[in-house]
Amino acid sequence: MSAPSPVVAPASPEPRPERHPALELDRLSVDYRVRGRDLPVLKDVTLTIRRGEAYGLVGESGSGKSTVALALQRVLPANGRISSGTAKVRGYDIATLDPHELRKVRAREIAMVFQDPGKALNPSLTIGRQMSEVFEILGASRGDAWTRGEEMLARVRISGPSRVMASYPHQLSGGMQQRVVIAMALAKDPALLILDEPTTGLDATIEAEVLDLVQALRREFGASILFISHNLGAIAGLCDRVGVLYAGRLVEEGDAREIFARPRHPYTAGLLRCLPRAGIRKGEGQLDTIPGFPPPPGSIPVGCVFAPRCGLARDRCRTETPPLYGVGPGHGSRCHFHDEVHELPHVGTVAAVAETHGDAPPVIELEHLSKTYMLGSRPIYALRDVNLTLGAGETLGLVGESGSGKSTLANLLLGLVEHDDGGAIRIDGRTVPPSVKRRTREQVKALQIVFQNPDSALNRAHTVRHLIGRAVKKLAGLTGKAREAEITRLVEAVRLTPRQLPARPRQLSGGMKQRVAVARAFAAAPRVVVCDEPTSALDVSVQSAILNLLTELQRERGVSYILISHDLGVVRHLSDRIAVLYLGRIMEIGPASAVLEGPHHPYTEALLSAAPTITGERGTRIRLTGEIPSPLNPPTGCVFNTRCPRKFGSICETEEPPLATDGDGHAIRCHLPRESLGRVGGPPPDPRHDPAGA
Repeated sequence: MSAPSPVVAPASPEPRPERHPALELDRLSVDYRVRGRDLPVLKDVTLTIRRGEAYGLVGESGSGKSTVALALQRVLPANGRISSGTAKVRGYDIATLDPHELRKVRAREIAMVFQDPGKALNPSLTIGRQMSEVFEILGASRGDAWTRGEEMLARVRISGPSRVMASYPHQLSGGMQQRVVIAMALAKDPALLILDEPTTGLDATIEAEVLDLVQALRREFGASILFISHNLGAIAGLCDRVGVLYAGRLVEEGDAREIFARPRHPYTAGLLRCLPRAGIRKGEGQLDTIPGFPPPPGSIPVGCVFAPRCGLARDRCRTETPPLYGVGPGHGSRCHFHDEVHELPHVGTVAAVAETHGDAPPVIELEHLSKTYMLGSRPIYALRDVNLTLGAGETLGLVGESGSGKSTLANLLLGLVEHDDGGAIRIDGRTVPPSVKRRTREQVKALQIVFQNPDSALNRAHTVRHLIGRAVKKLAGLTGKAREAEITRLVEAVRLTPRQLPARPRQLSGGMKQRVAVARAFAAAPRVVVCDEPTSALDVSVQSAILNLLTELQRERGVSYILISHDLGVVRHLSDRIAVLYLGRIMEIGPASAVLEGPHHPYTEALLSAAPTITGERGTRIRLTGEIPSPLNPPTGCVFNTRCPRKFGSICETEEPPLATDGDGHAIRCHLPRESLGRVGGPPPDPRHDPAGA
């Protein structure tokens, strides 16, 4: 190995002139040393982010996105190093700074907003103390730092900043926590703001608010943004330009709208085709997938790194590394056959879905289901008087913001929490006990769940064979050869191979782990599977494969799903019917087409308007003011009246509207008549309409 280059400190600690771009990466390469070998994780990455520009970095897990963020702050793991090239932030060459200057640059020039604000904030300190620390580090006195902290919270559109300053992180919602973290990041007026999956896990309305806030603050502060995300809709809505990373290489770069409208690399086109598309209803076709898996670092030294998974690959792709071809103004593609990307064959095929029999008795019936918790002597109404049914082979999508009651409903159904007296849960017409501990084996087998995060759901100490086999033994009662045969059958059903059976979860990709979780749920031959955000933590390519898998298993086994998700694209793709919950009440329920196309409840309308699209356009955005009220003190009348943009009079505050159903099973809980409610593609409803003359 050659001797390391000497570290040279900059001549002056003063900020560089504004002529320097916020970020310059010039042929940046990063290696990780593993078992005595240097493995290239980034290879010759070149990009520039100009002052005030938002740049999106997309790609599957393991593509190198987070490594870029770590390298430009010089916080790589101990076995990582910049092997060649440069990373400059406002003219400062990060690799050549001494520790003192590096601290100054990190303190003043770079700020980062992480995926989980709950982990970025210290739970033992008030928000005020954490906000003040930022200004104290920049030289402000403690009193001045507190004042400036309040002012900064106000600038990120937090109402009542003095109250928030006195709060601890756990007392704030996820969206509010993210606003606080953004305020802390922007407090030092950084040259570069790095957003690392800042909206993953947030509701659609909160995600839209956070992105709108970042866009407004970007104009106000003139900050440059590096936005790292697998949410292509969020990238399209915020970013000017986009870079697509695959296996450590920048394979395509250009204007965001140009790339999403006319991709010129097969990988980019594949990612876009994986997204659920509006207008494609359940059963009309599978989502496209990208076959295979990303290669291990350094395993493809020659040729195109995407060739093993590419539908256009030829001999030249495996022997000649493609340069970054100019395919348009500011648009480059690292593909020899970039002119043929539009001819890329589709991977998805038309797939039938399980038949639903409208005249058959429902698999699940929920009757007057409620859940009330007690905080001292005060009741907390988590769920109120829910009535719904689920047919054989049917998927019911549950949507609504955090705190709306979706997870409470799932927990009651599974018997993990007992419902209030007066309610009933029936499976195949038979009432089951509220608690899972009092249910029979057959009743437990009938209801299974796939959790959001397979890392938390799977015991990392056990092999795949043990994880699936234990469920087969406990729930199906099989042992010996019958147990092994059933394990093999389940593994094949979720499109894994016997090679994965000896592996432990840490040795599997995110998609593989979720497939193991699905196999374990199906070990009991369930009647109903609750899918609780089953794809929210997955890349779009893995998400499409899991959604196709769930569709195939439903077709083969006639199982019913209850799908909980804040991703309306996923809900649209899988659901036969959709229920919209708010503060424990069903505000709207009906066939998926009716709920999505309208007329909508005002709350449903706001949720749909907040959903991002890869065109970067949301249409008319309906903004909800305030947060969901506390279930300790719910509003009188319509529970949505404190945030409703269509509220028209006192009736909304004094009378709870009934859940009125039309002849097609589409029910809406609203005082407004249906002809005044919103509809996709229709004229905007008249907000002045008052049926009560209020």
